[in-house]
Amino acid sequence: MWPERLRVGPFRRGAFTSRLRSPRLTSQLGLLLAVAFGVCFLTGLLSHLIQHPPSWFWWPSRPVWLYRVTQGLHVATGLAAVPLLAAKLWSVFPKLFAWPPFRDPVHALERLSVLVLASSALFQLVTGVLNIARWYDPMPFGFVAAHYWTAWLAIGSLMVHISVKLPIVRRALGATPRPTPGDGLSRRGLLTAVAATAAAVTVATVGQTVRPLRDLSVLAPRRPDTGPQGLPVNTSAAAARIVVPVDFRLLLVGPRARHTLSLADLAALPQRTVSLPITCVEGWSADATWTGVRVADLLALVGAPGEEVLVESLQQDSPYRSSVLAPPHARDPLTLLALRLNGEVLHPDHGYPCRLIAPNRPGVMQTKWVSSMTVVTP
Repeated sequence: MWPERLRVGPFRRGAFTSRLRSPRLTSQLGLLLAVAFGVCFLTGLLSHLIQHPPSWFWWPSRPVWLYRVTQGLHVATGLAAVPLLAAKLWSVFPKLFAWPPFRDPVHALERLSVLVLASSALFQLVTGVLNIARWYDPMPFGFVAAHYWTAWLAIGSLMVHISVKLPIVRRALGATPRPTPGDGLSRRGLLTAVAATAAAVTVATVGQTVRPLRDLSVLAPRRPDTGPQGLPVNTSAAAARIVVPVDFRLLLVGPRARHTLSLADLAALPQRTVSLPITCVEGWSADATWTGVRVADLLALVGAPGEEVLVESLQQDSPYRSSVLAPPHARDPLTLLALRLNGEVLHPDHGYPCRLIAPNRPGVMQTKWVSSMTVVTP
């Protein structure tokens, strides 16, 4: 038995007086939050697999807008989940101080699982918001690994929580709603306000990838038309400490040949112009026109058209200084080693002297300041 004298502060009777809280409200908020978290988890997992592909994973080069949609959904649902999670935690907050704190070991484990779910969900949303704002000072750890593994923790604990609470949810949603006592905000009004807030957050940010809404997206950290040559930049040439040699040569290595190509050599090859979006993992995307040499044509020079290619950058000390171009992208005629952007020579911040641009890939894998391309032989 727990001594009654310990029942103080939020544990005391009558500590929480709001009449808006109910199993039905909590269940409705939980369903909305589960949908948002589910979509966010699946699209985030997809993005991680694209950037860190296991041997069994395959990702196509077409349609060119597919990653733009999936990553836009990832960030949009993550941001919409912020007010949903806040309301859900408010609705169950008194249960955190239920008396007794636990009745037996099984009850203690159940409450511990709820703590894991709440803390991992908060961690995911807070770090996700910090990432899209590119504010890494409050995160003294590797964001990618922490966000990825905590996502599994959050989704696993969410599935356990749903399985435990499903009978309660069914009863709450199947019962006839009771009117809220008093003259204040009703439960339906509260639910509507939360849903409207989530919608407002979405509209105020999704314009960074949905251009018709860009003027309404006052909270978006990026505008798709702001930056050098009308395109946003995450990492500038100065920040990456790029020094382009006066006698720059692109090293092209394949199974049958090895070439070093100057900018003049690259410009003398057949030039192609394509329209492709560039999509950042932080949720913004923008359309652009790129001109350069088809990667398939460059690979043909070394006897390996359409093979897997390691693309390396002049940039040093960065986990994204190189990327692997998978065969579907290497052989796609839209994949270029770009020399020009929107009709102009590449700005240094966009990868001068040359950069990779391929359809349906994250922006971090569209390697800038390319110095070498090496065919990866099996």
